[in-house]
Amino acid sequence: MKKIVFFDGDGTLWYPKLTKYTKAPWWVYTAAETAKNPNKHLVLTPTTLPTLKRLRARGIILIILSTHPHPPEEADAVLKKKVKHFDLHQLFDEIHATRAYHESKGEMIAKILKRRKIPKRLALMVGDKYDWDYRPARKNGIDALLITSDYEKNHAKWKICRKIKRIREVLEYI
Repeated sequence: MKKIVFFDGDGTLWYPKLTKYTKAPWWVYTAAETAKNPNKHLVLTPTTLPTLKRLRARGIILIILSTHPHPPEEADAVLKKKVKHFDLHQLFDEIHATRAYHESKGEMIAKILKRRKIPKRLALMVGDKYDWDYRPARKNGIDALLITSDYEKNHAKWKICRKIKRIREVLEYI
């Protein structure tokens, strides 16, 4: 059984309500009509809330790792504001904005596991992007799941990934 699950934010726990899984989610932060208040244009992905509650009830440690290009303090504040917007803060043990390079999440996972003294085999990473979520976890020896999306389906490595369609499917891998 897994003891700790890491979740990506954008495209995994929430996505833009206009495009869902048809377009990579970061557009909501730059488009003129949504950039001023992007949280207003985001929705939780289906099955997220009940799944997080079930994982929590099982005593599993839940952590958000979401990449953000701003300086660390600002990035953390933006992410925490998003988590508060969705009223998810009580479900997560830690919330971290990772840096804008591919290996950042893998490095953060390794640090958290070491600090918490949790073996890698008891950890799982769930995300929507191969290069930003799946590969960094696998490179560090962490089990990973990739949520299927139209914007990621043509990635060269897509076929080798363990994939899920809905967050609730995470429960099958715990």
